[in-house]
Order: sequence, then C-alpha cells, then structure tokens
Amino acid sequence: MDRIEKLINMLIQHPGDPFLQHALALEHIKAGDDGAAKALFTGILEKDPDYVGSYYHLALLLIRNGVREEAIRICENGLTACKRVGDDHAWRELNMVYEDLIYL
Repeated sequence: MDRIEKLINMLIQHPGDPFLQHALALEHIKAGDDGAAKALFTGILEKDPDYVGSYYHLALLLIRNGVREEAIRICENGLTACKRVGDDHAWRELNMVYEDLIYL
C-alpha cells in the first residue's frame, strides 16, 4: 500500500483531521497531482484558517501553476493567521515567499 492509500485509510478513521489532510496533500504534490493537493489545502484552510502550514504549501503550489495573484492573497491571509496564532517561524517562511512575489 502506498502512502496516499495509507493516508486515505487513516482519514476514513479520522475524517476531517487537518494533519492527515495536509500530509495527503503533500503526497499528492509528490505524485504530480496539484489539483488534488490544492483542493485539500483549500479545504483545510476553509475549516481551520489557523492551520498555518497549509498556506505556505498552497502558495508554492499556486506559484508553480502560474496563479500569482491568488498566491499573493494566500500569503496575505497566511501572514495574518501566523500573527494571530503567534507562529513566528511559519510567518518568516511565508513572508519570504510573499516578498518574492511582491518585489520580484
């Protein structure tokens, strides 16, 4: 059984678990399925806007797919969420992506 199947089986047991959904999204990226990954990241952030790690990975996915304006919006929302939850590490990582989008 591959990682995607394992994560799907775990999600059946724990539906809605943002950690498992995030891990599944990352596996979809590795498998080249950005559409599935985007849907998972978007779903996570709709249900839990404070799950800050998903903003970074979603922004990178959007940049890779040429959706710059949406990536900027995701970064801005993520930076706000990072400040709200006090996650300085996630804020710094996301801010580097954001600055690259804004200033390059």
